Amino acid sequence: MNRSNKETKEPSLAFGGQAVMEGVMIRSKNHLVICVRQPNAKIIVKTDTLHSLSENYKFLKIPFLRGLLALFETLYGGIKGIYFSANAAFSEDDQEEEILSSKEIALVVAFSVGLSILLFSVVPYFLTSLSFEGGIIFNIVEGGVRLSFLLVYLVIVSAIGDFKRIFQYHGAEHAAINAYEAGVELNVENAKKFSRFHSRCGTSFLLIITVISILFFSLISSPDYLVRLSYRILLIPVISAVSYEMLRLSDRYKDSRIVKALVAPGLLLQRLTTRQPDDQMIEVAIKAVKEVESLEKTSE
Repeated sequence: MNRSNKETKEPSLAFGGQAVMEGVMIRSKNHLVICVRQPNAKIIVKTDTLHSLSENYKFLKIPFLRGLLALFETLYGGIKGIYFSANAAFSEDDQEEEILSSKEIALVVAFSVGLSILLFSVVPYFLTSLSFEGGIIFNIVEGGVRLSFLLVYLVIVSAIGDFKRIFQYHGAEHAAINAYEAGVELNVENAKKFSRFHSRCGTSFLLIITVISILFFSLISSPDYLVRLSYRILLIPVISAVSYEMLRLSDRYKDSRIVKALVAPGLLLQRLTTRQPDDQMIEVAIKAVKEVESLEKTSE
C-alpha cells in the first residue's frame, strides 16, 4: 500500500548503488551492503562498515577534493563488490571468503584506470589528430570520438547475455532508490512504478566528463602535440572532480526545468546501461536498500 501524500516524507539518507552479478550493491555514508540472489533462490547479504579517509583527513571533504576521494572509494568498493558477487552468484552456501586482498584490489583498480585512460583519452586524441591539428573544432571532434567509443562499448557489452542481466539489476537498483527517495513503502509493487533511470547514475557522470573535458581542453591548449596529450592525462583528476560537483549540483536542483533539460542526455544514455528488471531483481534491490537503511539508523 502506498503512503498518502500527506504522510510521505523525504528520506534523510542519500544512497548510491551499483549492479553486480545477480545482485545489487548499495552504499550509504557509513555502510556498504551487497545482496546477491544465489542459484537456490536465497538472497545472501554481505555488509561492510566504511572508513573513509575523510574521517581522518578533514581537508578531503573540501569540494573537488571530495570528488576525487569519492571516485576512488566508489571504484575500489565496486570492484570488490563485483568479485564477491561473482563468487556468491554461483555458490549454494552462505560461506564468505576473501576473494581478493586489499593490495590485489588496488592493482585491479589501477589496471582498470589505466585501460580507461588509454581507451577513452589517448586513443581518441590520437585518432582525432590524424585529421585535425588543434583548436576548438579539434576538441569537439575528439569529444565526439570519445563519446562514440563509449556508446560502441556499451552497445557491445549490452549484447552479452550475462551483462544484460547486470543491466536489469542496474534498473532494479534505480527503481528501488527512486522509490525510497520518494518516501513510499518499499515493496516490489511500489518500486515497479518508478523509473529505472536516476540522475545520480554513473552513466550520466561519464557524459558530464565528456562535456567538461571539451570545455577544459578548449581553454587550456598548446601547439605542441605531446603537451596537449599530457593535458588529456594529467587533467583527468581535475575534470573528474569538477564533473562530480556538477553531478551533485544537478541532483540538488533536480526539480528545476533547466537542470532536467541538462541531465536529459545522461538519462537517455541510461537506456543502454539499464534494462527493465523482473520482480525477483527488484526484491534483491529493495532488500539491499532496507539493509543499508537499517544499518545507518542503528549507527546513529
